[in-house]
Amino acid sequence: QVQLVESGGGLVQPGGSLRLSCAASGSIFSIYAMGWYRQAPGKQRELVARIITGGITNYADSVKGRFTISRDDAKNTAYLQMNSLKPEDTAVYYCNLYQNWVDYWGQGTQVTVSS
Repeated sequence: QVQLVESGGGLVQPGGSLRLSCAASGSIFSIYAMGWYRQAPGKQRELVARIITGGITNYADSVKGRFTISRDDAKNTAYLQMNSLKPEDTAVYYCNLYQNWVDYWGQGTQVTVSS
């Protein structure tokens, strides 16, 4: 129906940067929102950033000023630019697409911030 493929994760040192990509394909009619969530070991999944139609964005307080979400509508792709990374950002990051009252999820990409 809808497929989401994340890429761009990896191992970086504190203070470094990563750019995550989420490519959507399949039965895409009208995207209401795309976003990024993350889940660290032993913790619940949490919202990192979200962008809805019209360009309105929401960020977790812990990433404000460091992360930027964007979207290329022509490519059905969302991005998460992550700067000034901290060890506490370590988690599996999941892409989310919300359309027609249905949530779709990618498989996740690992982000590890460590020296």
